Amino acid sequence: MNAAGQGGRIDLRQRAQVAVEQRVQDGLVRRRRSISHCHQGKVSCDGQRLLNFAGNDYLGLAHDPAIVSAMQIASQNCGVGAGASHMVCGHHREHELLERAVADWLGYPRALLFGSGYLANLAVPQALLQAGDVCLQDKLDHASLIDGARLSQASLVRYPHADARAARRQAQAHAGGALLLATDGVFSMDGDVAPLRELANLANEQQGLLYVDEAHAIGVLGPDGRGSVAAAGLTPAQAPLLLVTLGKALGACGAVLVGQDWAIEQVMQTARSYIYTTAPPPAVAVAALAAVKMARNEPWRRAKLEGLVARFRQGARERGLRLLDSHTPIQPLPVGDNALAVHVAQELEARGFLVGAIRPPSVPPGGARLRITLSAAHTDHDVDALLDALEPLAARIAQRRDGDAAAGAVPC
Repeated sequence: MNAAGQGGRIDLRQRAQVAVEQRVQDGLVRRRRSISHCHQGKVSCDGQRLLNFAGNDYLGLAHDPAIVSAMQIASQNCGVGAGASHMVCGHHREHELLERAVADWLGYPRALLFGSGYLANLAVPQALLQAGDVCLQDKLDHASLIDGARLSQASLVRYPHADARAARRQAQAHAGGALLLATDGVFSMDGDVAPLRELANLANEQQGLLYVDEAHAIGVLGPDGRGSVAAAGLTPAQAPLLLVTLGKALGACGAVLVGQDWAIEQVMQTARSYIYTTAPPPAVAVAALAAVKMARNEPWRRAKLEGLVARFRQGARERGLRLLDSHTPIQPLPVGDNALAVHVAQELEARGFLVGAIRPPSVPPGGARLRITLSAAHTDHDVDALLDALEPLAARIAQRRDGDAAAGAVPC
């Protein structure tokens, strides 16, 4: 359909309508869910009570009474808004305490609080890189890292997923300028872990800087829940800059950038997504600080979560469900076909389970999947019930996936 109007100018309304129709045809329409109640791994979604296997509350902290109480008390003392940007008069004592606690937990000199992980990932490349530099990234990095590289005007170079040898070839082929090697620690759609030790060695050899987004690893992996970098045994010198999001395992909101003093100072002074936005509410920082302390001092949450992951994977094998190779709380079940992924998710919802049907562009074409996520708020019974609900669907998923593979569809 031609979207050009008089004088050859594009008609935005017509172009948007064409895009809407194409999304419907391709089975890529997304819809928001209205959540009215959350508690202990359960949600009321569009009026239906469901077990939630779609969220990222990995440690079950989002509704912990101690954290909720901390936020309520702080709201009475601090109000509901910061009142300004950090650089004007919006940087509160509560923000400062949270930054210090996260830096201490991870063993880094300094930290910087952002309103979201997306804002932080926009900030880092823009603050550190310029035209002529290189931002080297895994092809499955989060969209925010890709957008940050584009904003920086540096050359964005992407290597095949988790392929450190390919990353080395790319780095050697783009030798000019400064190098920022940016990667997710745990990949949000596959649930696997980046080859961080190899990437750290590469960054060192190339005189580059390794930046790791720990969004899906913090609180979950490593000693004391310090993330994938700690699990790989890397030091702050080897991984000088990390992103810690507060809205997943820590159950709150926002993100904290931790790193060497020079890097944090440069980001604070120059990053547009830090300077030109209102600071997060101080009460949220208080809640996040309480969550950091609990994640750090309550290892039973990680132990329970690890047990649930192992239980789910064993049960999936016994029922003929072919999962991707992930030992994190993200357990993807490849489906391949967009419409089938949506259909299976709807069948699960009818049986009382909320599971995400993930389709492009969140995953490559042909990579549609159920993204099943586990939480310490779940019980063994919850996991077994989901497996029992999935079992009758296993043959249908396998038949369609194998048919797509035979037809030459892109594997997930």
